[in-house]
Amino acid sequence: MCIEFGREICGNLDIAQSREWLVTNGIGGYASGTVAGLLTRRYHGLLLAALKPPLGRTLLLAKLDETALYDARSFSFHTNRWVDGIVSPQGYQHIEHFSLEGTIPVWRFAFADALLEKRVWMQQGANTTYVQYALRRATQPLKLTLKAMVNYRDYHGSTQSNGWQMTVEPVTQGICVAAYPGAVPLYLLSDHGSASVVHNWYYGFDLAVERYRGLSDKEDHLHAATFEATLNPGESLTFVASTDNQPDLDGEAALHHRHTQEQKLIGQWKSNRPLHAPDSPAWINHLVLAADQFIVDRSVPEHPHGKTIIAGYHWFSDWGRDTMISLPGLTLATERPEIARSILRTFATYVDQGMLPNRFPDAGETPEYNTVDATLWYFEAVRAYYSATEDDDLLHELFGVLADIIDWHCRGTRYNIHLDSTDGLLYAGETGVQLTWMDAKVGDWVVTPRIGKPIEVNALWYNALRTMANFARHIGKPHQEYEAIADRTQVRFSRFWNQQTGYCYDVLDGPDGDDPSLRPNQIFAVSLPESPLTPAQQQGVVDACGRMLLTSHGLRSLAPEHPQYQGIYGGNQYQRDGAYHQGTVWGWLLGPFVLAHMRVYKNPAIARQFLEPMANHLTAHGVGNLSEIFDGNAPMTPRGCIAQAWTVAEVLRAWLAAENS
Repeated sequence: MCIEFGREICGNLDIAQSREWLVTNGIGGYASGTVAGLLTRRYHGLLLAALKPPLGRTLLLAKLDETALYDARSFSFHTNRWVDGIVSPQGYQHIEHFSLEGTIPVWRFAFADALLEKRVWMQQGANTTYVQYALRRATQPLKLTLKAMVNYRDYHGSTQSNGWQMTVEPVTQGICVAAYPGAVPLYLLSDHGSASVVHNWYYGFDLAVERYRGLSDKEDHLHAATFEATLNPGESLTFVASTDNQPDLDGEAALHHRHTQEQKLIGQWKSNRPLHAPDSPAWINHLVLAADQFIVDRSVPEHPHGKTIIAGYHWFSDWGRDTMISLPGLTLATERPEIARSILRTFATYVDQGMLPNRFPDAGETPEYNTVDATLWYFEAVRAYYSATEDDDLLHELFGVLADIIDWHCRGTRYNIHLDSTDGLLYAGETGVQLTWMDAKVGDWVVTPRIGKPIEVNALWYNALRTMANFARHIGKPHQEYEAIADRTQVRFSRFWNQQTGYCYDVLDGPDGDDPSLRPNQIFAVSLPESPLTPAQQQGVVDACGRMLLTSHGLRSLAPEHPQYQGIYGGNQYQRDGAYHQGTVWGWLLGPFVLAHMRVYKNPAIARQFLEPMANHLTAHGVGNLSEIFDGNAPMTPRGCIAQAWTVAEVLRAWLAAENS
């Protein structure tokens, strides 16, 4: 599958600004923007550096305003929208072609008889972005001018200059920008040409998507320097933005290295697949490359080369829940078990009172443990890893951690998480805290508190107990206690079945009793390896979710006939979070639905049909990636993060499961 657009997309500003690209550096930093070249988000920029990997993301280089002087005429290739609504210049009109070369975005600007090609990529393991311009076709030389627009702010913020004076000084082959004393310097360099210091603020860039999100919608950027170079036909210019004072300026070598890394990922995945496995469609190859964009370094003293998973771009950090859900699809399905091993060992060091952290704050404070399900997903991640590798060494290493987690849950841990001795089900929750994946909270308002016994939590608990019993048997540890607790949980899990509706309650024993709302959480009681439901109940769950919650891109978080259903996700934070789990479609749930459907109906061909619309979605929103959420109402417009780890992971995992069945 070749992801590419011609003028029919690139020349239509409304469409071209809705297609966004993403490149990453493996340590939490990234570059991202729109196909049109227009800034529409505070999160867009050519270098958002991870100054405290994998966090501390800081916008350093916002954009390059590009102009060419050719045949005595000036052509602008950049596009800006200003706060007064004026779009000037309209460089997108020169974009003849846009494509992805692996994950690398490529533009071709056509003007007169000339063709200028542009690529953007990042060096892996470094806060370094490359922008390369190549004059592919021309009948005379071209003078290229680049205006570097810089900033220095947290990636969640926005800047109004207010007389801000940065220090901009010339260095060999470029300039160095110091936003203030003690700030990390930014080096802007080119492999040839000239650079001159400017220091001129540009005011009032309009950020349309932020306005839709109810946030500050204008920003200022500093024109720090201007780069100029003359290109003859066939020549190229490499521009580099980096926190390293001596990055490699050999653009061809850097580009070749990046291509080689991506080819290695695809080659490793294909070479390790079973010989009898059919060739996957090309869009699955894109998902393998997309999967790598979420895997980043997280160094801890015990594991200096530890790994973790960024939950989503542009604004999420590494979350315990998202990491464990995503791990099988991003690492095992892509034949990279060594990454899975590193992640599992890294997170084991953070287990506290029998809990995995929910989130690592951007500023590096103490991890937050407000989650009941992340820890239980850890068991499933370990199980999936062991099933793929039979790594007895890691199983022995982690068994004590897993046993301690079970013990804490049985006797009780934070947030009233405890095993109810009367029925063997897991209870969780207290006022003012959100503990499940349906975790939206605005101020003191927890939108879907789900205090009590959530169905997916108990499905995960049952799966974890059976998993522990199997682990214990395998390494010669006592397993009878785990089996006994699991047996009791299975018997009492029948309480979740709502005979009147033909599907499961969402929460039992909540403050208002049992919640009969039709939500997708019950699908995990079918999709997990160990199901506590009868075959007839499993079919009832799959059929109910399929009829009322299923869409082309995932499952709705609430059935449309529910009085609290909201089919459109948008507005300010209060409005958005109020809709987040009240009807909004979640892409990652498509994976568990497909696995559950295969379990019940045993028809992989039908199961794959549910996933096929995601191939088309690769050309929308986050180009080459899969979105976090979608409107519940047709046409299910993509919203939220343009690239979400667990959406990519679960679609990839489910496709391969269906393909190999």
